[in-house]
Amino acid sequence: MAEGDNNSVYQLASETASLEEQLQGWGEVILMTDKVLRWERAWFPVALMSVVSFSFLMIYYLDPSVLSGVSCFVMFLCLADYLVPALAPRIFGSNKWTTEQQQRFHEICSNLVKSRRRIVGWWKRLFTLKEEKPKMYFMTMLFTLAVVAWIGQQVHNLFLTYLIVSFLLLFPGLNQHGIITKYIGMAKREINKLLKHKEKKNE
Repeated sequence: MAEGDNNSVYQLASETASLEEQLQGWGEVILMTDKVLRWERAWFPVALMSVVSFSFLMIYYLDPSVLSGVSCFVMFLCLADYLVPALAPRIFGSNKWTTEQQQRFHEICSNLVKSRRRIVGWWKRLFTLKEEKPKMYFMTMLFTLAVVAWIGQQVHNLFLTYLIVSFLLLFPGLNQHGIITKYIGMAKREINKLLKHKEKKNE
C-alpha cells in the first residue's frame, strides 16, 4: 500500500514537473490569470465579467457561422501560443521571478494535473459502470442527456454558453472567498430543518 502511494506521489511529481516545463513560457500570464480568477483585488470580478460580456455581445452582434467561429477561435489560440512566450518576458519581466511566484506556479501546475486525473478517473468510472451495470448506465445517460437537451431547447444557445463560461470563470473566486461553502452550508441546514420537521410530523 505504501509502495503504491509512493509511486502515485512520484508520478504526480513527474507529471507536474513535465507540465511546468511545457508552460514555462506562459508562467507570467498564468500567474496573472490566477490572481484575476481568485479575485485578489475587489475590482477583478467586475473586470472579468465585463470582458466576458463584451466578448459574447460581439459574438451575438457579428453572428458568425459555426465554422467561422471555430476557425477564429483556433486562430486566436495559435497567435497566443506564438506571441505570449515571446512577449510575456518583456511585458512582465521574467528577471523579477521570485521564489513565491515559482511556488505558486508549481501549485497551479500540480492542481491542473490533479484536475486532469480526476476527469480521467470519472471517465473510467463511467465505463466501469457501463460494464458492471449496463441498465443503470443507459438509463442514467438517457435521462441526463434528455434533461440537457430540454434545457438547450428552452434557453438560447449563446446565452446558455455565456452562463456556463461565466460560472466557470467565477468559480475559483467564489471558492477562494468561501461563498460557495457558505451557501452550500445554508442549503444543508435548510434541508436538515425540513427533514427534522417531517420526522416530527410522522411522530
